[in-house]
Amino acid sequence: MVIETSKLSVLHGPLQPNTRPGDRSHPTGFYRDGYCWGEEEDFGQHYVAGIMTKEFLEFSKRRGNDLSSRRPGFQGLTEGCRWCLCVERWKEAMMASERLGERVVPRVDLAATAMDTLRSINLEDLRRFAWRGNDVEQRREREEPAPESPPGRSGGPGRSGFGGGSSGSGPRRVL
Repeated sequence: MVIETSKLSVLHGPLQPNTRPGDRSHPTGFYRDGYCWGEEEDFGQHYVAGIMTKEFLEFSKRRGNDLSSRRPGFQGLTEGCRWCLCVERWKEAMMASERLGERVVPRVDLAATAMDTLRSINLEDLRRFAWRGNDVEQRREREEPAPESPPGRSGGPGRSGFGGGSSGSGPRRVL
């Protein structure tokens, strides 16, 4: 059996969701299915499973992509939200970290970051900014139960999606 590289993570395992199954508060990813993967029509290459920092949200806004402001159909992201980021924007933030500090670079969930990311960013750089969780995030996880998956939803890469773009519904606040 051959699995398409778009459906594998940078760790060479099956791509994991960046948001919980059934999370309709902010379905992330090019296909709005919770996965950071795409195909040729995803010109932004939304492959990096990022955990937002306040510094990154400010950096992105200054670069012309305001992810923190509310608008119709989009709650806006806050620190700690998960979002599938464009490969080049994450790379820009990594390069800017030398002058702006490491907090400008969103942490990366390696298991939820598509292998296709490795065409532009090396694994060592992704590992340097890998998300490892912390007490606050674990406490949030215990306080807020995971929503159940909708019946009959298979989810994940390979199923048809909603179409693309960088806007969508609001943020997932639990990591």
